[in-house]
Parts: sequence; C-alpha cells; structure tokens
Amino acid sequence: MRVIFTRAGVRRGVQRGVPLLLGIIPFGLVVGVISDGRGLTLAETMLMSLVVFAGSAQLLALELWTNPPDVLGVAVAAFIVNVRMLPYGAALAFWFDALKGWRLWFTLFLTVDHAVPLTLAEHRAGGRDAAFMLGLGVFTWLAWTLATAAGYVLSNTVALPPGHPLFFAATATFVAIIVPLWRGVRQDLAPWAIAAGMAVGAQALRLPAPIPLLAGAIAGALVATWQESRRPGGETAP
Repeated sequence: MRVIFTRAGVRRGVQRGVPLLLGIIPFGLVVGVISDGRGLTLAETMLMSLVVFAGSAQLLALELWTNPPDVLGVAVAAFIVNVRMLPYGAALAFWFDALKGWRLWFTLFLTVDHAVPLTLAEHRAGGRDAAFMLGLGVFTWLAWTLATAAGYVLSNTVALPPGHPLFFAATATFVAIIVPLWRGVRQDLAPWAIAAGMAVGAQALRLPAPIPLLAGAIAGALVATWQESRRPGGETAP
C-alpha cells in the first residue's frame, strides 16, 4: 500500500490527539509544579518541555536535580528511561520507511508513548497517511508545553496531596488507548500477559525504574516476535 503525506492526515492526527488532553494536562501540571520547586524559571521550564518533550524523562531529571546539577548522572538516567523508544521506531516502520528529510526527523522527534498505539490502530484500520503521526505529535507537543507552563504558573495556588486521583489520569489514558490494539486471544494474550507479568514481577522485587518497564516491554516484544515468525510464510497479522 502506497504511503501518502497530506494536510488532511495532519488534521486527522490533531483530532485524534484531543482526548489525550485528559492525560497530558494533569501530568504536565505536576511537572510544572516540580520545575518551580527545583528553582527553574518559567522560560527554562517551557524550553525543557519543547526540547526534551518526554514527561517521564523530565520528571526523572527533576527528581535527580541538585545544585549544582549532576548533568552526566541526569543524562544517563534519562537515556535509560528513553531506551524504550528504540522498538517504537521499528514498530512504526511501515510509515517511517516512506518518509524523508524534515518529515522523517520531525516526526521521529515528536513520537511519544501515546502516539504509538494510536498510530498502530490507524494503520490497522487501513490508514496510509503518514502525516497522521505529524499532526498527532505537533498537537501533543504544544499541549504538553502549555500544560507544564500552566503548572509552573499555578504552582503556588495548586497543591494536590500525594496519591490524588488526578495523578492517575495519564496512566488511565494510556490504558484506554491501547484497547483498540487488541486483536484477540490467539494473537495477543501471550505477549500481553507475559509483558504485564514481567513488569509486575520486577516491581514486586523493588527493582528501580525503569527496569520494570523495560523488562515488560522487552519480554512482550520477544514473545510477539516469536509468534509472528511462526506464521506461515512469515506473514504478520493485520
């Protein structure tokens, strides 16, 4: 199927990104509040969101922030957290391989966790417009930056206690958007169950982040790859 790249695809990506605000806004507010507590300025907070654009990496960096900061330690920790992005590129190769120049590099830069299941669902539904990823990425990029800025500005007036239900919004949103990826018990039960089991097991052993996340992701990916390799002719399921 020939891959296209149109303005209509960008608009569709933006539209599909709107529900993600339920998870982006609370998470961004938290990161903005912590940024203020670590002594960053509003401009520095927004610049970090624009350049880094990775909520988990930003939160980890802020948690490890000292004065003066251990730049190398923070960079290594952020790199480890973002290792999970490597298989994302392979999973979305059906569109990435067709892109060149700024379209490829800008879309890669804007690819985050939430974009992966939405893009996979779009492709499985017959979508062939790679601009969908760009529209989704630009929307979430700007929404994230504005949310962290709002959290910074409101840091002195918004004080949520630890464990507040609002903090679960980002996780709940991600769980909700992976539902369309379920293809049935035969294809997905084993990799999904093993990924969940490995992650929960690593967490139960009190292994530090991001080991539980990486353990689950790698275990699930290996099982899924093994299953796909056993299909007649090496063909993958739609």
